[in-house]
Amino acid sequence: MKIKFATLALLAAILPGTILAQNNDKFYSGDKNNPFTQEDKKFNDWAISAGVGVPLVQSADLTSIKNGNGKNLFGYSAYLSVDKAITHAFGLNLQYEMGETKQGMVNLKKDAGLGARTQYQALSLLGDINFSNLLRRSDNHSPFRWALHGYAGVGTLGYKAYRQDADPLNPNNKLGENLITENKFLKKFSMFGQAGAGLKFNVNRTIDIEGRVMYVVTGDDNFDGGSGNVYVLNPTPGNNSREEQYSDNFFNATLGITLKLGKHASHLMWHDPLQEIYYRLDVLENKNVDVEVCKKGDGDNDGVCDDWDRQLDTPAGARVDGAGVALDADLDGVIDLKDKCVTVPGPVENDGCPKVVAPVAPAAVDNSQVASDIQAALKDLLFNLGKSTVRPESVTKLDLAANLIKSTNGGSFLLIGHTDKKGSDAANLKLSQARAAEVVKELVKRGVPSSQLKSKGVGEAEATVPETASDAERLQDRKVEVKALN
Repeated sequence: MKIKFATLALLAAILPGTILAQNNDKFYSGDKNNPFTQEDKKFNDWAISAGVGVPLVQSADLTSIKNGNGKNLFGYSAYLSVDKAITHAFGLNLQYEMGETKQGMVNLKKDAGLGARTQYQALSLLGDINFSNLLRRSDNHSPFRWALHGYAGVGTLGYKAYRQDADPLNPNNKLGENLITENKFLKKFSMFGQAGAGLKFNVNRTIDIEGRVMYVVTGDDNFDGGSGNVYVLNPTPGNNSREEQYSDNFFNATLGITLKLGKHASHLMWHDPLQEIYYRLDVLENKNVDVEVCKKGDGDNDGVCDDWDRQLDTPAGARVDGAGVALDADLDGVIDLKDKCVTVPGPVENDGCPKVVAPVAPAAVDNSQVASDIQAALKDLLFNLGKSTVRPESVTKLDLAANLIKSTNGGSFLLIGHTDKKGSDAANLKLSQARAAEVVKELVKRGVPSSQLKSKGVGEAEATVPETASDAERLQDRKVEVKALN
């Protein structure tokens, strides 16, 4: 039979998971049989960017922006970067930057007074987020030539800060500039961070133009040249203490150009993945495709056409999967139709049910022997001096004793605490009871049911070593005796 499918239904049936298409209209499915390679790339992803700009020290002891107090001082900057697009919405930029900032009350070398300049070099790695592509509406089918980018990254900074100060005796004379602070580039690493945004315009397949504003956090309070002794007409605290922050920061406004490298027609950052899908939809909407299904019929009447039926002789009444194979829920080799135990695996000769095996009575356990083993395991069990708490080095002895008790399948045992003859009878009796109870408590912690254990203390009643003997000799009287109760 012949059926005319709707365009979107055909796309969903024959192109699941399709992302990209070749020039010959063959779609990639993205599975292991079609790995993505360099030859499959359709877009350029490398670029070189360069630009110039104006840095303005904003947060420092000496600033470029005066806000009505003095003249605004403008420096210069330039950058060069190598850009790599990872996806259509994210990339990485390795950027070199150099420039000079000007800050203070006067323009250095032109007027007498307090002024400074800083020559700097920086190398940084920036993350590049294409917000215009990342946040693009799914119903926006139009191409775009403007893109908003966000940048953030860290790097290393080197600089030389120069300053001239006003002569307190003759403010009309210059003292000349002096090198105040030097941080050598790539020799003495000074970490800094920067973040900002840029607006790009796609001129053509090769060139972009971008205006960018970045905020640079130097992490250094000496960047502005405000450190050291200062000569001013009206004495104030040192320049480096005018602001409480520990970082001199500045804005950097730049205008740059990007050269997109590669042989392809467009760059990855300017590609909207949805555009290709929209084009394919438009093409398919204007096509009528005649599809003939079930050419060979359904010989076993399982509801799956013989064209793609992997089991052409399915028994009547059996449930099948999408490939026409009879279901076997417990994977025991007996299909559910003939399996008398559908959810429990069993041999074929037993209709898919497990064979019943007569239980074997457990071997009788000699609890008296177990009691001896437990007592041996607890030999030389150590307690804190004069206390009932077990010392940490005896933990393994308790673990072994607990495992022995649990192996008896319900055997009951009496733990008897003993002490040596040193000390009073009453104190030794109390201590022996407490230590026996503590051992029971520790065994219960290790999974032994409390119903299997009893405890008592006999103090020094059964001690055999005289009180005058050494501590090592009396050790044999300080013990825990174990007896089987059943």
